[in-house]
Amino acid sequence: MSALSNLDSWRALPAAQQPDWPDPAELGKVVDELRSLPPLVFAGECDQLKAQLADVARGQAFVLQGGDCAETFAGATADNVRNKLKTLLQMAIVLTYAAKVPVVKIGRVAGQFAKPRSKGTETRDGVTLPAYRGDMVNGFDFTETSRVPDPWRLLKAYHSSAVTLNLARAFTKGGYADLRQVHAWNQDFVLESPAGRRYEQLAREIDQALAFMRACGADPEEFHTVEFYSSHEALILDYDQALTRIDSRTGLPYDVSAHMVWIGERTRQLDGAHVEFFSRIRNPIGVKLGPTTTADEALTLIEKLNPANEPGRLTFITRMGAPKIRELLPPLVKEVTAAGAQVAWICDPMHGNTFEAPSGHKTRRLDAVLDEVAGFFEVHRALGTHPGGIHIEFTGDDVTECVGGGQEIVEDDLALRYETACDPRLNRSQSLDLAFRVAELYRSV
Repeated sequence: MSALSNLDSWRALPAAQQPDWPDPAELGKVVDELRSLPPLVFAGECDQLKAQLADVARGQAFVLQGGDCAETFAGATADNVRNKLKTLLQMAIVLTYAAKVPVVKIGRVAGQFAKPRSKGTETRDGVTLPAYRGDMVNGFDFTETSRVPDPWRLLKAYHSSAVTLNLARAFTKGGYADLRQVHAWNQDFVLESPAGRRYEQLAREIDQALAFMRACGADPEEFHTVEFYSSHEALILDYDQALTRIDSRTGLPYDVSAHMVWIGERTRQLDGAHVEFFSRIRNPIGVKLGPTTTADEALTLIEKLNPANEPGRLTFITRMGAPKIRELLPPLVKEVTAAGAQVAWICDPMHGNTFEAPSGHKTRRLDAVLDEVAGFFEVHRALGTHPGGIHIEFTGDDVTECVGGGQEIVEDDLALRYETACDPRLNRSQSLDLAFRVAELYRSV
């Protein structure tokens, strides 16, 4: 009981980006019900991911983390989950071949239902309402009723996450993730897509490697199933605390809403509630680091969140923006490395490269995303450290939310299929384009 009671320590500190729940009593009922529900993941799975992230910190593995900017309840369908997984697996096989190290596959799925906002309200045509904070909090429709924070949505987020995880487990363990099938999908992309044709040689090399393995009679279990982990930004602390359980093996608290949770750029205050809560749980955790992050802040985060310097416990996810990464990332990496800190470094090339098109749509240029990834690799190669992974917002559907790519989307195309609930995502073709380009970065070293 003492371990769980310590989890309340965050309540005495400033908690950024929390909803203004209209009825605390209703919130209490929801939290009580969440506390009684089964875990979505198990502590042993969290430890397994932590061990794989320790390999990333040691330079022996690479992370591919991605999914929707903000999940929606309506999106928890077999088709949507399958398409996202299919794209992630296609990217992973390319990166595995190029990097020659295992790729740790982590989805922004089964919990990514809340989003921080730069403004608490939104105004349209003279009408001001609370901002949409994700399906976990309120509705997307711009109406007074829809935008009122509703704590019962936390419960719906749990059940939607359970559905998504069940589907993901079925797909990744039931034969859908077979390596040869995934490679066949990539061959289709190379043959049919203008973007893909430039990667024909790499695809042919992968095909030859698989043919050689088949000729040797090699058919390991790893060819037919994959380990897939869930993650989300643990933004709404009432939800994540309610889903924290004491592990029967160790007596330690784990947030069993996901295998990995992270703190966002807007909630990483050193004296804030999120850092305090994360210091109490034993999951592998991440922290987003934006362009204002100082080396002292990074070192203090390490001290607070990973005082035992446990490899795999802490991942820094940098989001600097393409024009700034080559200038701002080196001082952080140098100081953290000099301190002997065991952290994994991952690049989020999405959030620092968002702009508003003349049509009013938020968008990103694929070239800017690629340039930030290239800068991330350049910095780590120059310093002799490991570029540990990428963290992207993507969908398996043919949306038109980011501009550029081999099947080029221009700004006038954005309105055709702009379907995101929040920030713009790479579509399937752009995501595969990114994976092959990252593969080229590896091969050019």
